[in-house]
Amino acid sequence: MPASAAKTPAKKTAAATEPKPGKAAPIKDDASPAQVARPATSDAQRAGASSGRAPVDLDHLPTEEELVRMPEGDYMNDVQLAFFRARLQQMEQEILHNAGETTEHLRETVIVPDPADRATIEEEHALELRTRDRERKLLKKVQQALARIDSGDYGWCEETGDPIGIPRLLARPTATLSLEAQQRRELKQKMYGD
Repeated sequence: MPASAAKTPAKKTAAATEPKPGKAAPIKDDASPAQVARPATSDAQRAGASSGRAPVDLDHLPTEEELVRMPEGDYMNDVQLAFFRARLQQMEQEILHNAGETTEHLRETVIVPDPADRATIEEEHALELRTRDRERKLLKKVQQALARIDSGDYGWCEETGDPIGIPRLLARPTATLSLEAQQRRELKQKMYGD
């Protein structure tokens, strides 16, 4: 019995020195504002699972009004991340669907003898291609936003590390800057003609 009693404290000591998942990492002196403002997240939390909590029910995501009414302390919690992940994935699917439809539409060749009708069809095709080009750029931003959700950076300003804010993310789910940082960037572009 004394031998087993001697092993028990050693196990407790080893367990006490291991970092606990979900705990904030120690802040270094050279840490950026983004590292200071956000709590550390584990790989399981980044993947959408939460440690010690029930998993987020994807069939019963909150409404936009419920998201806005959540307290500031709950900013970018598992429920909010699941909401924005679902919204971004829906946007991604719509863009890919539209691209497929455009491809099929452009493959259909219609021979029209009238030059005016032919010009109208070509203009419609050009407009459709410009729209798909804009959507292609949006698709890249959507995929980058999904990657930021996985890495734990979604919802935080790239420049300042401050929260972007739920209302802004609802209006533009791919936003990477807070409203103030975006206004500063636009003012610089206006002043210096970037």
